[in-house]
Amino acid sequence: MKIKDLIVLFGVILIIVMLIIPLPPPILDVLIIFNISMSLLIILVAMNTSDSLQFSIFPTLLLLVTLFRLGLSVSTTRSILGNADAGNVIDTFGNFVIGGNAIVGFVVFIILVIIQFIVITKGAERVSEVGARFTLDAMPGKQMSIDADLNAGLISDAEAKQRREKIEKEADFYGSMDGASKFVKGDAIASIIIVAINMIVGLIIGMMQMGMDLNTAVTTYTLLTVGDGLVTQIPALLISTATGIMVTKAASEGSLSGDITKQMFAYPKLLYVTAGTIFLLGVATPISKVLTFSMAGLLAFAGWQLNQIKTKSQDVELAMDDGEEPASSDEIRSPENVVNLLQIDPIEFEFGYGLIPLADTNQGGDLLDRVVMIRRQMALELGMIVPVIRIRDNIQLQANEYVIKIKGNEVAKGDVLLDHYMAMSPGFEDESIVGIETVEPAFGLAALWIGEDMKEKAEMSGYTVVDPPSVVSTHLTEIIKRHAHELLGRQETRQLIDHLKETYPVLVEETTPSLLSIGDIQRVLTNLLKEHVSIRNLPMIFETLADYAQMTKDMDLLTEYVRQSLSRQISTQVANKNEPLYVVTLSASAEKRVADAVQQTEHGTFMSMDPAHSQSILDSAVEETNRLSQMGQSPVLLCSPAVRMYVRQLLERYLPSVPVLSYNELEADIEVQSVGVVNAE
Repeated sequence: MKIKDLIVLFGVILIIVMLIIPLPPPILDVLIIFNISMSLLIILVAMNTSDSLQFSIFPTLLLLVTLFRLGLSVSTTRSILGNADAGNVIDTFGNFVIGGNAIVGFVVFIILVIIQFIVITKGAERVSEVGARFTLDAMPGKQMSIDADLNAGLISDAEAKQRREKIEKEADFYGSMDGASKFVKGDAIASIIIVAINMIVGLIIGMMQMGMDLNTAVTTYTLLTVGDGLVTQIPALLISTATGIMVTKAASEGSLSGDITKQMFAYPKLLYVTAGTIFLLGVATPISKVLTFSMAGLLAFAGWQLNQIKTKSQDVELAMDDGEEPASSDEIRSPENVVNLLQIDPIEFEFGYGLIPLADTNQGGDLLDRVVMIRRQMALELGMIVPVIRIRDNIQLQANEYVIKIKGNEVAKGDVLLDHYMAMSPGFEDESIVGIETVEPAFGLAALWIGEDMKEKAEMSGYTVVDPPSVVSTHLTEIIKRHAHELLGRQETRQLIDHLKETYPVLVEETTPSLLSIGDIQRVLTNLLKEHVSIRNLPMIFETLADYAQMTKDMDLLTEYVRQSLSRQISTQVANKNEPLYVVTLSASAEKRVADAVQQTEHGTFMSMDPAHSQSILDSAVEETNRLSQMGQSPVLLCSPAVRMYVRQLLERYLPSVPVLSYNELEADIEVQSVGVVNAE
């Protein structure tokens, strides 16, 4: 244990000693002075903290100091009643206050006790109680504000974590202060009782055991009681005041002295008004004119000085507005400020001024909450952490228009009517449903914008009716899914690897960097995401890479091995349980033509097919998948493992949403029914 730890433990043991063992007056003098010094130090620290959490130990310290003061009161009471002597400090305080008149001294002391108990202690207790209650009530709102700033890109994950920790500490602090203030109140009550005991019992002991007459006993024990009460109440007064200061600093941004000078003297003209009032008071009343005129002159001079300082600062601001650059303009010219402008947000959502209510919580907008749910949904579905989505308004857009950007480039846009609902037809049109024709932005379906009066009727007719925030959030979700492979870079891959390493350290160490670099792993993961295959099962992916990376460094081929190991996941994704999977297969001639077009080079393999043959296969695939879609089935193209990735490369530009699977990627228990064949002419 360190020396400072031993000192704290020694202090607690000393409190126990004071409660049990009688201490001589010289030691009591030392402890009394130490008590006053500690109380003075605590109130000075409380006055100079800019944030309550900077003195977070205060509630615990308050309890220890209160316990120490009560132990000291027990020791001084024992010495007063037993020996009619409690040391030089108590004797000096008693003589100073009494001043030769025991009755006046006792009345002054009673007034001091009343001030301590009724005004300061009671007020500090109430402020602590209200502060704790409002702090706890405000926690949910503060948490939502942090989440909103995080989703809007105003703060980073680290800053959000730091702010959440601060909120938790504030709640703990004010809750502790609420409980600790009860100890202060109990200490004040105990002090009053101790004073009464010292006074009454002291008189009895002095007259019956020590043979004092009434006058001597009253003088002696009044002096000791008042002195003991003072050395107890003065530190208690300081601590109670410090308690009130700590719990009333919620709106403060600096130290108490700095805030007082800054805020009290923020209006120099009011000092002139105050000076004039004091001057008139001296003229109209018998109060000393020297005193009132001097004070009025001092206030007027202070107002003039502050007004001069304020005028100079305004001149500097005007000069800056007129183009005069201050000395700090060198920082503006520094290259670092230009470099900061190169930052590109991974995902941006910009909207016109008419859509501001979507993101404004004061107007009932819940877009920020929906963005939080989108990021969680992507983590569950795709297994990747979607970067922070920057949400901002753009006056260059139309009022009801919004734009989605990926890495600074526009990838999608749409229009939303906030006072309407989007109704999508169930497959047949109802002529009685009228509205503004539009297109559902996420899937390109024909739809109508209908009013509130038409909503219930449309739902009764089988239309799918959604509100504008749902339209926007669905579109944003689909865009993120479609471009997930672009959002996964090496830095994001490193984060996924570090997270996996916490639970599978051996697997990660065997795979990277000995077999594959982070860039190689990122290539495999982006290949999977590009075909909407979730990478959440990272352990299985890394197991496969560790097994096959020793045989090949072709990332596309490694991706095929990974897909085969994820066959159960892929099968679940494309097929419904206990239902047949309807597919379009690739004919033997088409597979042969694709296989013959594959070229092997030192940099990897690629397909080089005659444009006419490519177009023939593509036209046949489009025809067959469209026919399958007209049957109400989601189209799936099935081929052999050897040509799967090349067929996908051929079709991905024209049929991006059609899964291309190999036979090895389907579980054996899935019933496959071929309803079409892609041929090559």
